[in-house]
Amino acid sequence: MREFSVPAVAEVPAAGNLTDIIRTNATEAPDTPVLSRKVGGRWTDVSSVQFKAEVYAAAKGLIASGIGPGDRVGLMSRTRYEWCLLDFAIWSAGAVTVPIYETSSAEQVSWILADSGAKACIVESAGHEAMVAGIRGNLPELAHVWRMDEGDTPGVEAALAEAGAGLGDDAVDARCAELTGESTATLIYTSGTTGRPKGCVLTHRNFYGASTNLIEQLEDLFSVENPSCLLFLPLAHVLGRELHVICMQARVRTGHCPDIKQLTGELAEFKPTFVLAVPRVFEKVYNSATAKAEADGKGKIFKKAADTAIAYSEALDAGGPGFGLRVKHAMFDKLVYGKLRAALGGRCKYSVSGGAPLGTRLGHFYRGIGLTILEGYGLTESTAATTLNPPNAVRIGSVGRPIPSSAVRIADDGEILLKGVNIFSGYWHNDVATEEAFEDGWFRTGDLGELSDEGYLSVTGRKKEILVTAGGKNVAPAVIEDRIRAHSLISECMVVGDARPFVAALVTIDPETFPRWKELNGKPADAEVADLLDDADLLAAVQEAVDEGNKAVSKAEGVKKFRILTINFTEESGHLTPSMKLKRNLVLKDFAADVETIYTK
Repeated sequence: MREFSVPAVAEVPAAGNLTDIIRTNATEAPDTPVLSRKVGGRWTDVSSVQFKAEVYAAAKGLIASGIGPGDRVGLMSRTRYEWCLLDFAIWSAGAVTVPIYETSSAEQVSWILADSGAKACIVESAGHEAMVAGIRGNLPELAHVWRMDEGDTPGVEAALAEAGAGLGDDAVDARCAELTGESTATLIYTSGTTGRPKGCVLTHRNFYGASTNLIEQLEDLFSVENPSCLLFLPLAHVLGRELHVICMQARVRTGHCPDIKQLTGELAEFKPTFVLAVPRVFEKVYNSATAKAEADGKGKIFKKAADTAIAYSEALDAGGPGFGLRVKHAMFDKLVYGKLRAALGGRCKYSVSGGAPLGTRLGHFYRGIGLTILEGYGLTESTAATTLNPPNAVRIGSVGRPIPSSAVRIADDGEILLKGVNIFSGYWHNDVATEEAFEDGWFRTGDLGELSDEGYLSVTGRKKEILVTAGGKNVAPAVIEDRIRAHSLISECMVVGDARPFVAALVTIDPETFPRWKELNGKPADAEVADLLDDADLLAAVQEAVDEGNKAVSKAEGVKKFRILTINFTEESGHLTPSMKLKRNLVLKDFAADVETIYTK
């Protein structure tokens, strides 16, 4: 058993709560822009004092509409300015935010609203409004459904401002004063890979304590001139949610991009100094850049540039790059790296990443081109990050050290256990699950990991996802899956082999890079993946990815056979969670015949 802890660098008063942030900002830095929102197609800054006024107007409306202290309010929307505004308004009314992914099905929405006992729900679109109307008969406690603005149609902001027009700021101040650090701030329903979602009870202290300590650790991100962040991950996910609290507290100008298809343009216009993303985003960026270079006949140049970036980053950890490597790096900085940084707006030097391991190769590649990715680790139950790589002490390949005020322990069986100010208080109305989640006061993550002498954590797999082959070999799928998925042609990969004679993999083809691959390899433009399942070139390309993945594991753990699937795993297909994790049990169920084919042919 190993353990590593880091003491708090900042304490949050027992009565401290998240509403303190907006009042402190408005008092100490009233004119500082803490947010930007799109108005008439242009980014418009929102000052601390203006944001507080908008939050209070909405909070008054909630209070006037009968939302009481501790009442739950559903919030179903893409990542946008109003999400942040309404989150703080719900807290300022003394209520509890219940985020819902905007892609959720009617059954999922019904379960979350019913289980939480939500008294109101705020939705983004007419489609969401219709969905809730269709299930409202199952929700006797749901008194209000408000919709956000759509075009010229006044929405929830106007409705709440009108409803609360007769109340003064003192009504909101009184609700805020009733909150303590132990008051529930939110119920976040874990998307889960199996079973019904459980509501994680996160308190004001969980968020406020974590953000206060993380701000100290991330000083390099916030001390630059005019720091800014563009959020595009779902705010319904705890990672995006915690960062928007951190940015508000650190007074970092934050914008929101609700449509991932518009991200490239928004990055160029907003010019953030840092961003938040999950590893799959970085994989897609790298794979797309590789595919584009190959399509333009510059594949060899890009590969040399990538290899140089990786070598340069590795050298930073080994005494520094030599003269020759510095010259090559400077040349490729002008030819390649600068263009990649320009795609992020030109000012971005850091990114925070979580949700899954990024992989050593990509970590070195991005640092080598001038974008240092700060990998972290955490779960919904730990209010996002419990470990994070400090900007001034990055160890690529790890998910960092415990954040101040937290501790990590590796149990005898390798499971990662967590403790700290950020650990949740339990599952909503589920004492049995809560009791099972803790061991001697430590939260049991279900993940497996290793802890270095310096306290850096490496995640090696999921406890429940460990495969045991027929020969008794234990295999952690994540390591090899990450390597295979790094290939530009591969979208998703799932390793199989539990109780089987050898390890195999189900592979899907990336729909974005597939057209370029067909063009480069002389395949018909209208050919689908299904048409090329037996194509020698496609099989060879996938085998190349598998061979690269096998380098990360022992021979007994390596993938011996693979099968290409004709669909892509997506959230819409039901095979990925909103945080891009594989629903392994569902994949095994839906593609059982493909797995059988691997082992019978």
